[in-house]
Amino acid sequence: MNRCETCGNDYDKTMEIKMGGATHTFDSFECAIQALAPKCEQCNCRILGHGTEAEGKYYCCAHCAARAGHTDMVDRA
Repeated sequence: MNRCETCGNDYDKTMEIKMGGATHTFDSFECAIQALAPKCEQCNCRILGHGTEAEGKYYCCAHCAARAGHTDMVDRA
């Protein structure tokens, strides 16, 4: 069995995700998200969609980017 690198669970149906040249092992998408998804610089939520980026920082939406001073970003209508 393989061990999830987030929760430590030994599980016979783990998945491997390759990212940035490294291979990670997880027992669920929830654990993979906790380990790999970036956090919004403003509200600290996990960014599961496209999000937005400004000056090397990631935001979950244009609203959070604007709160951080990046007022040129807009969400799609």
